[in-house]
Amino acid sequence: MLHLILDTDTAGDDTIAMLMALRASNAKLEAVTINCGNIDFDQQVENALYTIEFAGMSGKVPVYPGARHPLLKDWKTAEYVHGRDGMGNSNFPRAKQRPENRHAVDAIIEAVNAKPGEITIVEIAPMTNLAMALRKDPSIADKVKALYFMGGTNYYQGNVTPAAEFNIWVDPDAAKIVLNSGIPTTMVGWEICMRSGLLDRKEYTEIQRFGTKESEFFMSVNRQVLRFMKRAYGLDAITCPDSITMAIVLNPSIVKSIKQRYVEVDNVSEISRGATWIDELMILKRRPNVNVVYEASHAAFKDMLSRLLMGEKV
Repeated sequence: MLHLILDTDTAGDDTIAMLMALRASNAKLEAVTINCGNIDFDQQVENALYTIEFAGMSGKVPVYPGARHPLLKDWKTAEYVHGRDGMGNSNFPRAKQRPENRHAVDAIIEAVNAKPGEITIVEIAPMTNLAMALRKDPSIADKVKALYFMGGTNYYQGNVTPAAEFNIWVDPDAAKIVLNSGIPTTMVGWEICMRSGLLDRKEYTEIQRFGTKESEFFMSVNRQVLRFMKRAYGLDAITCPDSITMAIVLNPSIVKSIKQRYVEVDNVSEISRGATWIDELMILKRRPNVNVVYEASHAAFKDMLSRLLMGEKV
């Protein structure tokens, strides 16, 4: 049984990744922690609470608000991708469950220390919470079982600047701390989403035909993303970066190629701030710090997502 902490900036596909964790037959979602990122922070908290309630798990998974700002830099939210509420402008009702009073950083430290060697952290947001936890209690680096993060790119264009993917761009200083912490880390880059986690119009329509409450939820939270992708990329498709990351956590066989590489984060320069540089030829002579996913199975991911959205366990 996997014991998961999900760190999220809850909007759109974050909620599908969360639903996947909540419906997993081989995992227990111990906690959800909220990090600044996609949209207004308090709305992110509400979206997480609503998703837990939607899954029929109200009151069973605590939600801890965390970092409202990156460590050092300013950033711009992405309502233009996800809608004003981050949920495709669905305006879902307020959940009954309320967030915990404990800060996410303290919740992470407490959970890892309580179950050393058992907690897997799934990072689908900027890494501010985790970086702050490592600064406050560096010993947790040796106690986290594994870290999977959706972020960065591997020789691929960025999605917020020409060089940077959004999650790393929001807080590259935090990402640099985390990737150099020694936690066993796996990277699912933006290119994996665009190659293996992209659902075209035909696949999107197939999901719509399921006619379940889960498929309706999926359609609702992704409708603004569908419009954005058409406008920004010329693609009649939606992206599933967070849910394919969670799918890999729950079913590692989805990964078809993975390599240990040294990954560096640019937190200094202006034009490429937030870029992830993979030392493919090991020129820097540094020990690999990240397991980089190079290829994943779209078919296997789609099968897992389809089962989830048909209302089944995954």
